[in-house]
Amino acid sequence: MSIVAAFMVPHPPMIVPEVGRGSEKQVEKTIKAYEKVAEKIAALKPETIIISSPHSVMYSDYFHISPGTHASGSFADFGAPQVKFDVEYDEELVNLLCSKAEESHFPAGTLGEKRPELDHGTMVPLWFIKKKYKDFKLVRTGLSGYDFLKHYEYGMMIKDAVESLGRKVVYVASGDLSHKLQDYGPYGFAEEGPVYDKRIMDVCSGGRFGELFDFDENFCEKAAECGHKSFVIMAGALDSKAVQATQYSHEDVTGVGYGICSFIPKDDDGGRHFLDKRLKLVEDELNQKREKSDAYVKLARASAEYFVKNGDIMPLPDNLPSELLNTKAGAFVSVHKFGTLRGCIGTIASTQATLAQEIIENAVSAVSKDPRFQPVTEDELKYLDINVDVLGEAEKISSPTELNVKKYGVIVQSGYKRGLLLPDLDGVDTVEQQVSIARRKGGIAPDEKVDLFRFEVVRHY
Repeated sequence: MSIVAAFMVPHPPMIVPEVGRGSEKQVEKTIKAYEKVAEKIAALKPETIIISSPHSVMYSDYFHISPGTHASGSFADFGAPQVKFDVEYDEELVNLLCSKAEESHFPAGTLGEKRPELDHGTMVPLWFIKKKYKDFKLVRTGLSGYDFLKHYEYGMMIKDAVESLGRKVVYVASGDLSHKLQDYGPYGFAEEGPVYDKRIMDVCSGGRFGELFDFDENFCEKAAECGHKSFVIMAGALDSKAVQATQYSHEDVTGVGYGICSFIPKDDDGGRHFLDKRLKLVEDELNQKREKSDAYVKLARASAEYFVKNGDIMPLPDNLPSELLNTKAGAFVSVHKFGTLRGCIGTIASTQATLAQEIIENAVSAVSKDPRFQPVTEDELKYLDINVDVLGEAEKISSPTELNVKKYGVIVQSGYKRGLLLPDLDGVDTVEQQVSIARRKGGIAPDEKVDLFRFEVVRHY
């Protein structure tokens, strides 16, 4: 056996009558669709239900799988402590999944659970399912800070574990859509909100899982969605399978998007290996981009690759342009993988004898010393996109009104504490955001008095 069905569902606690106390009537279409999902699951009689929830334990660099034999929870945090759950975990499937992760050096497992209680992203689907069907075990997993492709790969590993055990499994991808659909909603309105909801429902209702990778992560953040990575794991769990996709409902009346779809796997389909196809596309695009890179970026890439492969600093190459050898300046090297930052280290002013050496050293630091990330490994190199920012001299300014997020970077200084942010960054749209982020990077409190400096950069791709 294997995964016999998958469902995309929301998780608003107010949909449970004891929590909603009448307000759930606003989303009657969602409730009726949820009941259909529960009926379909009951008819399938799965041995195990896997739920991925954005509100389960989450780490930036690790996929958490809930450990133990069982777990319980209630809606006490939402004013309904009488609505309780007690579930039995599928230990055998969890153990096999952890073993496969360990064998493949994949960052997933049962470590680090601080609060074993069930989260509402898990309990809302369970509330509907358990009214119709109770004879199942549960596997509960969280998301991570990794990119979409890593989440898809995780889904593929789940699929492999399920098939290895011969389990009859239903996958439930819990996740709301945009939280910024209406001015009157709890999170207000953003123009990206309705665009996200329309796109995600179109993609999922058509079962076009490869297009889940096309959503820019900054766009998703502005839309304030919470379920996208949950849906991507589900897609990975259905890798290589043709699916019959059905949309049951979509509502936005509360200002938050609730979408429900089902996916019934059919025959094997060699054209639906979406991870392989995307990796090949990314690699081809990056190879073309590298051929067009200027000397600054080629030097940074060569330095990064040399260090990752050899564990040492690359010697200064021959035949470098004179401006790299006769100039001294601060420089930042930024490394992205699949559109997500993978490392960024730089210097505000020159620390080396030449700009070339500055770039060489900072490229090494970007792939090995950025405290936010694990060091880059050799198998990642072909998927890295690198750029170099050469900084102009910083000038002191008297007011944030002299900043422009597209043109100027900012340095915020308070005594010995200093934070810097480069200009023209995705997701940084206002001076207020720019200064706030620079403050946080420098460990400077919002109310501390600061000196402001601005600088221009020449960005090399």
